[in-house]
Amino acid sequence: MSSQRPSTRSIQQEIQQVRPFRSRAQEATIALMRTASVMSRRYARLVEPHGVSLAQYNVLRILRGAGPEGLPTLAIRDRMIDEGSTVTRLLDKLEQAGLVTRDRSRPDRRQVLCRIAPAGEQLLTTLDPVMDETDIATMSVLNDEALAQFIELLATVRTGQE
Repeated sequence: MSSQRPSTRSIQQEIQQVRPFRSRAQEATIALMRTASVMSRRYARLVEPHGVSLAQYNVLRILRGAGPEGLPTLAIRDRMIDEGSTVTRLLDKLEQAGLVTRDRSRPDRRQVLCRIAPAGEQLLTTLDPVMDETDIATMSVLNDEALAQFIELLATVRTGQE
């Protein structure tokens, strides 16, 4: 752990809950959800001044990773961090902003192929250092061993496997 570790508060104190949790499982679930919310707000504040939401930023990252071949809309949806996002609406806004392109000129015209536009690439190039710095600063409270364990624990909870 970092020697400059901030003082920690329990989730119960943080959300000003007076009554005890019904179980440790409930406490862990609420702590995880609160942490995800705090993290989302932190990262949203970084991307929103650039005219995109956190979900739109995620779509841009996915399309950059797909390369020049692009991806169909459903493949983007499957790769989203926030599964509740409506990909078509996100793509509509990104296309209007000139950050992505969509193409129906494939043999199956029902399938829309999406690609990141040069302006989208440039936006990500601008945001990459800021996001990287924030990732490092956020996780600096954990050493490498704790971080590896944290990643493994999250995967276990997410997949429901031991």
